[in-house]
Order: sequence, then structure tokens, then C-alpha cells
Amino acid sequence: MKVAVVGATGLVGTKILEVLAERNFPVTELLPVASAKSAGKKITFKNKEYDVITPEQAIEMKPALALFSAGGNTSLHYAPLFAAAGTTVVDNSSAWRMDPAKKLVVPEVNADALEATDKIIANPNCSTIQMVVALKPLHDAYKIKRVVVSTYQSVTGTGKAAVDQLMQERNNLPVTMVYPHTIDLNVIPQVDVFLDNDYTKEEMKMVLETQKIMGDNNIKVTATTVRIPVMGGHSEAVNVEFENEFEISKIKEILSKADGVILQDNPSEKIYPMPKYAHESDAVFVGRIRRDETQPRTLNMWIVSDNLRKGAATNAVQIAEVLLKNGWL
Repeated sequence: MKVAVVGATGLVGTKILEVLAERNFPVTELLPVASAKSAGKKITFKNKEYDVITPEQAIEMKPALALFSAGGNTSLHYAPLFAAAGTTVVDNSSAWRMDPAKKLVVPEVNADALEATDKIIANPNCSTIQMVVALKPLHDAYKIKRVVVSTYQSVTGTGKAAVDQLMQERNNLPVTMVYPHTIDLNVIPQVDVFLDNDYTKEEMKMVLETQKIMGDNNIKVTATTVRIPVMGGHSEAVNVEFENEFEISKIKEILSKADGVILQDNPSEKIYPMPKYAHESDAVFVGRIRRDETQPRTLNMWIVSDNLRKGAATNAVQIAEVLLKNGWL
């Protein structure tokens, strides 16, 4: 199994390499890929050293699988070239997510959407992934009408330069600004750029991607996405209105059995999900489950997950595992 990791030197690319090793994905030959300026650098994978190569070199080597985490423009240019060479691409960027011809996949939710003919598969936005993992089993049981979500997102979602900004500010060092404002001891209610409707791109991703992954355009979603000075993962306050009535005890039972979910819900013992403890886990943690007392058939919950793992790298590898299991790699 010849596997290319495109963007291998970045935060998510590095995490993809870790996850491939941890999950014993059957890599027989690794092709770490980055831009020409990084070519020749060394990457260590499973105690073996590899030279970073360019995308053009990797395409010539015809890998079976290419896991992309190199930005939208890179994906738009190179993913079709890899696919034309017979490679199956799983892409972490936003480039292909809303393309009607491309699948947008969270394996716990819609692995059955995948087909042998899919050569470019989109990995959803990190905030969307963790939310739909928790929402899907509840949608199956009670049918979701509307979701109101507010996010509390880790600086790791922006990349290494954002982590550097936070730590420079925290340690009173000269600061290279990535965000439009100070992030340490602050909260920035802007994730990505603003669109014409005054929502950010991140907020609209959560709206549109949720509908596509869940396969239901009738689910109404509205989002406010916020950057906070943490590094362990993303947190979300989610308010869900259902078509059908529910019991809180049954909600907890469903979530406790849901694939990929860990229920952490014991207010009397102050047990609830937090990014500090979700860090380096592949699970989606759910807690603070309670009825919204202001309107019928509505639930509040708190969802936390490591955005670099389940929100990016692990989800991409899990998609590859589905392809492998079905004999499509």
C-alpha cells in the first residue's frame, strides 16, 4: 500500500502520520509530500526516515491513496491530477466539500455513501464533524428540525502560526499576528472571513455541511463560531429542536451507545467534557445534557473533540479504512 500524505510537514499532516502509525494502517511505502521549498526535508514514520518529495514526484509514483492537508488551492490543483493517475484522494480542505459530485463523509454517520468509483472524497470541517457524530443517532430517533450552535474553537484549528501567536503573547515575546486581535486572555467571535450575509465562512460551513452529511436539507442550522485561547480541541454549545418528543434518560442511553461518542454527563460530580481532557483522543465527548425549558421538544448539550484528530486526521484515516475494508484500495 503506497500512501502519499500531502502537506506532511503541517500540523494536520503531522497528525495524519501519527494516526496512520497508531492505527496500523497498512502503509508499505510512505510518500511524504510538501511544497518545493520543503522538498528534501526528513520525515520520520514508524522509526524510518523518509525524504519529503513534491506533488509532481508523488503523482509519478502512483500511490493507491493520498491524504491531503495542504489547503484548498493545492487540493483544487493537485487532487484531480492524483485521481487521474489512479489514486484515491481524501481531502481535508474545503475545496471539494460542497461539490455535488463529491462525497462528504464522517464514517460514523454516512460511510454507506462511499462507492468504489469515488476518487476524490471530502473530509468535513472539524466543527461539523464532532457535531454530526453526536447528532446523527438523535436524528435517527427523533428527527431534528433545528440546530443552534455556538463554538469555542482551539487555536490549533488555524495552524502552527496561530499557536505561536498565542504562546508569544503569553510569554511576552515579539508577536507575529495571525488573528486580527490578541488571542491570549481574549475571545474572538470570528473564525475565517466574513461573507456578504455577515456570517463567517466557518459558520456557513457548519450549516451546509451538516445538511449534506446528514442527507437532510430540511435540518435548519444557525451557527456562531468563536476562537478561544486553548489548544486541546473544539467545544460546542448545541441547542437541538426535534420533531418528536424525547426523554432525557433515553437521549443519554442513545448517546452512551453511539459509535465514536463518549458520554460525560454527571453534574453532581462536576463531570462534563473539556478540551484539556479531549486532547489526543479520537472520541467525541458529550455532556451537559438537559431539556430546554423555554420551548417543547428541545435539548441543550455540550460537545467537545480534538479538532486535529477526529476533526481532521483521524476522520480522514477512518475514511481510508472504510475504502480498504470494502476492497477499494
